[in-house]
Amino acid sequence: MASSCLNSLILPPCSLPRRVTETCASLSSSYPALNPTSSSTGGALKPIVINGDPPTFVSAPGRRIVAVGDVHGDLDQARCALEIAGVLSSDGQDLWTGGETVLIQLGDVLDRGEEEIAILSLLRSLDIQAKAQGGAVFQVNGNHETMNVEGDFRYVDSGAFDECSDFLAYLEDHQYNWENAFLGWIGESKRRREDRKLSQNHWGPWNLVKRQKGVIARSILLRPGGPLACELARHAVVLKINDWVFCHGGLLPQHVAYGVERMNYEVSHWMRGLSEDDTSPNFPFIATKGFDSVVWNRLYSRDMLGLEGYQINRIQSVLEETLQLLGAKAMVVGHTPQTTGVNCKYNCSIWCIDVGMSSGVLNSRPEVLEIVENKARVIRSKRDRFSELQAVDYT
Repeated sequence: MASSCLNSLILPPCSLPRRVTETCASLSSSYPALNPTSSSTGGALKPIVINGDPPTFVSAPGRRIVAVGDVHGDLDQARCALEIAGVLSSDGQDLWTGGETVLIQLGDVLDRGEEEIAILSLLRSLDIQAKAQGGAVFQVNGNHETMNVEGDFRYVDSGAFDECSDFLAYLEDHQYNWENAFLGWIGESKRRREDRKLSQNHWGPWNLVKRQKGVIARSILLRPGGPLACELARHAVVLKINDWVFCHGGLLPQHVAYGVERMNYEVSHWMRGLSEDDTSPNFPFIATKGFDSVVWNRLYSRDMLGLEGYQINRIQSVLEETLQLLGAKAMVVGHTPQTTGVNCKYNCSIWCIDVGMSSGVLNSRPEVLEIVENKARVIRSKRDRFSELQAVDYT
């Protein structure tokens, strides 16, 4: 049961907001568990093998895996989480330091923050660098990615509309060369944001025009077939790496029966604008619509304190069936902020890693999940050092 994993620990109040002036601790080279190596015997690792388009099944022999939850447009907190994970340099150069590590981000990069495209640009840059070193970066799409492609902008921060306007102009400056503009945006975005702050005024009519311009830019970028929607289409909604399943909300037996690779393909197909309309058989309802869809499901991540014993047993049975169908040992999800920090439930068959780190959510201290040789543990920053909270052996 979950109590055997984390409930017996006395955890610090990780959900309390960080002070704005607090900076992320830099990775200590003396912390051996976080130093990626080729293998325990010093030999070269076998190559990473990816199946599916978008990636669905990944074999990453011997790799250290680190998972980062929802970041919601907060670039500073995202960088802090990546530094804690040991995959991002702390010198501001945005260099991959993870070697052969596999990084996965669990979705909800969009909404509630100002620097969404910058985070996506950073992750893509890190993926290119990681591949050159034998590692990899993966993302899965969350409900806020699918909402934005649907045109649902209810949770968009005003600064994010401005970022869309600036990025669309930057893309035009690059003669719509997507790769150049997208990869270059992480370096350009800070300057553009500072320029916006300097030119801000409070004249109501002009702000309204700016907002309309931002809405139009976002619609162009994120509509099905738009350039940013096509970028998101590169990512899955469900990803299995070795013996671990990663998705934003939660996977159920009916999803597996429908076909994980089929769902990933249909969501990607829709984001690329290749479905005729919302009534098309190819519209990915089972993955993106409804409380029990892959990106919206909270069955596993909800607080267990309000559940009766029979409900807990039923949920655990559903989870075990899902994992058995996939040949997996555990599932990692985001979506629901965990006020006690990253934790596991149901005999540690489910790991919940959304800690609400974005300033637009809880502004909590970033935490990441590390998996090495099927052993999972939580890593969080403590000002000037790193603290290991839990290790669970699945073998």
